[in-house]
Amino acid sequence: MKSQTRWILLVVALMVAGTLAWRSLPGGERVAVVPVVRSAIAQSVVATGRLNAPARLDIATEVTAQVLAVLVQAGDTVKAGDLLLRLADDEAQASLQQARAALAEAQARLRQQASVGAPVASQVVVQAQAGFEAARREHGRASELVAQGFFAQQKLDDAQRLLDTARSALTTARLQSEANLPGGVERRLAAARMGQASAQVALAQARLSRLRIVSPLDATVLSRQVEPGSTAQPGRVLLTLAASGGLRVEAAIDEKHLRVLKLGMAARAVADAYPGQGFEARLSYIAPAVDPQRGTVDVWLTVTEPPAFLKPDMTVSVELVGGARSDALVLPSSAVRDTDSPAPWVLLLRDGEAVRQPVTLGLRGVGSIEITEGVSAGEEAIPQTEKALPGDRVRRGNVLSQAVARPAG
Repeated sequence: MKSQTRWILLVVALMVAGTLAWRSLPGGERVAVVPVVRSAIAQSVVATGRLNAPARLDIATEVTAQVLAVLVQAGDTVKAGDLLLRLADDEAQASLQQARAALAEAQARLRQQASVGAPVASQVVVQAQAGFEAARREHGRASELVAQGFFAQQKLDDAQRLLDTARSALTTARLQSEANLPGGVERRLAAARMGQASAQVALAQARLSRLRIVSPLDATVLSRQVEPGSTAQPGRVLLTLAASGGLRVEAAIDEKHLRVLKLGMAARAVADAYPGQGFEARLSYIAPAVDPQRGTVDVWLTVTEPPAFLKPDMTVSVELVGGARSDALVLPSSAVRDTDSPAPWVLLLRDGEAVRQPVTLGLRGVGSIEITEGVSAGEEAIPQTEKALPGDRVRRGNVLSQAVARPAG
């Protein structure tokens, strides 16, 4: 038993001695390293897009008509309601005059019905009432005289016929008078005719308004595709307007940056035509879906104070700033592995051995990454360009600077 224990202790001692001897040897492949340093870092996303107006409108007509006048040129600024162009409107003007004449007639008839028709109908009722009373008295006298034998039955029959006629006339006069009262049928018919005439005027005015094209909002005229004398047709674009009130940058950003994008992010933009004059913008819209063909997501950035030289459709470069730190532990992105996985890691040079070290990542700049946990300042990482694997014996070769170790572009 003691002999077996001695053998075990001897094997362990030999293994320890071998390990110490291996670590003390200067052997191992030389590898380039890059030190972990403290540095400023800013997380940003760079993209190229185009300037656009908040709204772009194509102006067309609903009817076919000859163009009489075009009152704007490309580049003009217009206000809401400004007349842009006029189409031939002779027929529409005549229809409007006819409708207005019909309305005036209907209004006159309504006034006449109120001022003349109703009083006359009331007087007819009075006359009919008097005639009925006279016929009734005459019928009474005829009845008495026939009963006494002074007249034949024919006299009574004639009196009855006159009484029936007077009663019918009174009933008709009363109905006519009721019809001419404010709530009567005649008054309602006259009011209905006036309403129809008013509707015809409104319809004629609407038809005429289609021939006078006005701007629906404050805008700038981007293009003009019509000249006086040409024929405007439904669906044909005559003018293109860009709404006033600010500009926005429309860009497509690689979907891998979605985790960085947040509404309200500040951005710095530069128009290609004016590279030395940057301006501020802010992320205002992120598309709800990714373009499956391009692998990008569309975004809009509102230009808060657009410089005077900006124009729609300009090409613009933007940099969205997601965060910044002035004193962070930083490594080049080429020295950090599996950056998009749940378990990123770096390969460190420790005591002549390549050691796999899990890390926690922070901000991601252009070509560099912040390490929040797992390494300390001064430690040396082996870039992915080296062939070393975890556990390999290695020796320090070239010490790369952060700039040299960053991937190109």
